[in-house]
Amino acid sequence: MAKARNFIGSWAFLIGVILAVVLGLIPVTLTPTFTIILVIIGIVIGLFNITEKETSSFLLTGIALIIASSFGMVAVSSVPRLSTVLVDLLILFVPATIIVAIKNVFVLARN
Repeated sequence: MAKARNFIGSWAFLIGVILAVVLGLIPVTLTPTFTIILVIIGIVIGLFNITEKETSSFLLTGIALIIASSFGMVAVSSVPRLSTVLVDLLILFVPATIIVAIKNVFVLARN
C-alpha cells in the first residue's frame, strides 16, 4: 500500500509541476477546468506524496514557495508569462500545503 501511495504521489507531483509550468508558458488563459485540475493534483500531492517524516520539510518549503511566488509575481510582472507560471504553481502548491498542514495538526493532536 505504501508503494502505491508513493507511486501515485510521485507521479502527481511530477505531472502537476510540469502542467503548471506548461500552462503558465503557453499563451492560454487559465480556465476554471485547468484550475480545478491543478487543485485536484495539489490535493493528491498533499494526501499521497508527503510522509509523516517529510511533513516539516514540506511545510517549510511549501510556505517559502507560496510566499516567494506571491511576492515574486509583482517583481517579475514585466517578464512575459513568468508571473503566470508563478500563479499556476501557487494553484498547485497551496492545496498541497494546506492538506499536509491539516494532516500534521491531526498527528500533533493524536500525540
